[in-house]
Amino acid sequence: MRILPLFILSISLLFFNRESDSPHGPDFKVSCGTCHSSKGWQLDTSVYSFDHNLTKLALTGQHSAVNCRQCHLTLVFSEAKKECNECHIDVHQATTGSDCSRCHSTDSWLVNNITGIHQASRFPLLGAHRTADCIDCHKSETLVRFDVPGVNCIDCHKQNYTSTTDPNHTEAGFSDDCSSCHAINAFQWTGAGYNHSFFPLVQGHGGVDCEECHTTRDYSDAKPDCYSCHQDTYLATTNPNHTQSDFPTTCGNCHNLNPGWKPASFNHSSFPLTLGHSTPACTDCHINGNYNSTPTDCFACHQTDYNTTTNPNHKSLNFSTLCTSCHTTNPDWKPAKYAEHDSQFFPIYSGEHKGTWDMCSECHTNPSNYTQFDCIACHAGAHRDENYTNAQCYSCHPTGNSD
Repeated sequence: MRILPLFILSISLLFFNRESDSPHGPDFKVSCGTCHSSKGWQLDTSVYSFDHNLTKLALTGQHSAVNCRQCHLTLVFSEAKKECNECHIDVHQATTGSDCSRCHSTDSWLVNNITGIHQASRFPLLGAHRTADCIDCHKSETLVRFDVPGVNCIDCHKQNYTSTTDPNHTEAGFSDDCSSCHAINAFQWTGAGYNHSFFPLVQGHGGVDCEECHTTRDYSDAKPDCYSCHQDTYLATTNPNHTQSDFPTTCGNCHNLNPGWKPASFNHSSFPLTLGHSTPACTDCHINGNYNSTPTDCFACHQTDYNTTTNPNHKSLNFSTLCTSCHTTNPDWKPAKYAEHDSQFFPIYSGEHKGTWDMCSECHTNPSNYTQFDCIACHAGAHRDENYTNAQCYSCHPTGNSD
């Protein structure tokens, strides 16, 4: 009776001892029946059901067709390598990093999306860079090393920078950041578009060559003020003569950037150019090229108009030479309105006489004496069987009211 328990115990100890000696290692938890059958320890494909995709290295592409022992050099499966460069020789010699999957897949070593791969790098391939051969930039002793020369333009194009003479980049002290003038998506160096925002190249400045302003070829000494470039224009201008008139050399006071300097518009706020003054040429008022001492009173320019006017005769009637007392700047001086007539003399712009007359001479029948006026010419027979003089009419009707 004691022999049977001892036999069972011996078999149990033998079994546990064998499992601890598993060729797949002590931590292997997969059931033997997943890969083996009772036929023997050889891998039995008829019962094999292990899902390798649940491991840290799914078998895709070329990996699904290789023999297990090519990766599992020992039966301890946990010792198998997981990184590409642990199994595959790095022909790029660490010049592209250790992650092969950035460029390659498990289907093939061929790379069909070099441009797309480069777009995610520090140097996207744009313009001429997109069509260049890899070895044009990645120069090395082999065709599979991709040493990075640098990601700045000057790293590859220093020779272009130093050999350029029109303009001479070195003498001018140009930035070695080529993209500040040249588009990185272009296919040639021409058509540079330097960011000239500190001095916008618009209108008259838009079509000039660099050398027209940067005459010394030193691109750091060009001055931004107009006169430094346009002194000859200032000195040669005669209509009006800028030098004789002692015009300021700040051209922006009158001119914008339109080609030909026209139109010019001086801020004439000290003497607003309105109505009849809005269209004359500058020389109509600024005669003899004198722009500094031109008088601002009306009579100084319009004395001839004052002297030749006969309806009414301003000179004989000794009218004020302050033209604005009756006139605005309307062309031809019309309409004229003596503003003080209603308050100081007789209401003709208000009351009963408003709109009943057209010319001063209708009431002032003596054009040489405006102290005389005529009521009876319009109001004869206002009182039946009575003869009144103008003075008498005015003495009773000082405001022209019939009451």
